[in-house]
Amino acid sequence: MNLGALIDLGVDSGYLARELEKLHLGGYELKIFKAERRGIGGTKVDVILEEKDQAHDHRHSHHRHLQDIRTIIEESTLGERVKKMSLGIFRKLAEAEASVHGTDINEVHFHEVGAVDAIVDIVGAALCLDALEVDRVMASSVELGSGFVTCAHGTLPVPAPATTEILKGIPVKTGTVPFEATTPTGAAILASTVDSFTDRIDFRLLKTGYGLGTRDAEIPNMLRVMLGEVTGSQRLEDDGHTMLVECNIDDMNPEHYEFVMEKLFQAGAHDVYLTPVIMKKTRPAVILSVICSREAVSLVEDIILTETTTLGLRKQGLLRTTLERDVSMAGTAYGEVRIKNTYLRGKKIKSKPEYEDCRRLAEESGVGLREIYEAVERTQCVNRE
Repeated sequence: MNLGALIDLGVDSGYLARELEKLHLGGYELKIFKAERRGIGGTKVDVILEEKDQAHDHRHSHHRHLQDIRTIIEESTLGERVKKMSLGIFRKLAEAEASVHGTDINEVHFHEVGAVDAIVDIVGAALCLDALEVDRVMASSVELGSGFVTCAHGTLPVPAPATTEILKGIPVKTGTVPFEATTPTGAAILASTVDSFTDRIDFRLLKTGYGLGTRDAEIPNMLRVMLGEVTGSQRLEDDGHTMLVECNIDDMNPEHYEFVMEKLFQAGAHDVYLTPVIMKKTRPAVILSVICSREAVSLVEDIILTETTTLGLRKQGLLRTTLERDVSMAGTAYGEVRIKNTYLRGKKIKSKPEYEDCRRLAEESGVGLREIYEAVERTQCVNRE
């Protein structure tokens, strides 16, 4: 449903299929078609497994661990941002399963989550969000559904234990439909990619996409995604929903900071940074600072308190001002590069090439990174003339 909604919103289905081929999974067909639910049209996406792979997947998917999936993704030629987002979603799933079953994250058997269709769902979600190049992802309170669901562990009440574990700190609701409305995979996609959860819509609506589910229900069984725009004047207003969470740390292995920072970004942090300080008894220490939305504070607190050595933290509300942004493309002899542009009251004031694009072109062409940047600059000079 997520893939269907994002394709319906405007992501090119051919691009998605071509990028997914970089995983070298094989044994599946991506079926994409238009249909309707309760009179509302949208896009349906099915991952059809070949019969031999269905049997193989049924026998062996329970042997697939996080490291197996990490190898599949890291050895692909997908972009670094897509790899990082995909691995973050799978790690969220593994952490939930480990917590539910009382085991280590690396010992978790992914069961159906490790199947080909789930890998396509998760990596596909990362590819679609990357292609849309949005600045921020928001979601309403998560509908969980009701009743029971049958999975690898038997028949369980809705929401499944892994789903509740993943959605800790996120606003939810239940009972709208008598079946499972949010799976662990769907919950992990939301928890890993959404910047803030709110039922308030405060933007200029540009386009809407609908992803269709398989089950017929009393209400339209679909996921709706909206593409909106915040005007320059809105971006310059203080949003009033941003928080600063901090703690002082003087006794943690420095090697652990990278892991903690990655988890905080996956939880929806806008920014994470470290400031060296001198504490009592002249001990060298670090201030860990996290800027995030109010909705993400609970998750951020849990990560800081469980993954660092701090015994407490402090938080305060922030007033934040941001510039309006968009993305354009610059064509060079080595390939296309995304250009990030920023505006103040409608006037462009800054622009810079996307580093990941420049690095990729440098690696593919065998030239220096500086040459790619200079090629972009030459292209922009020609365009200005």
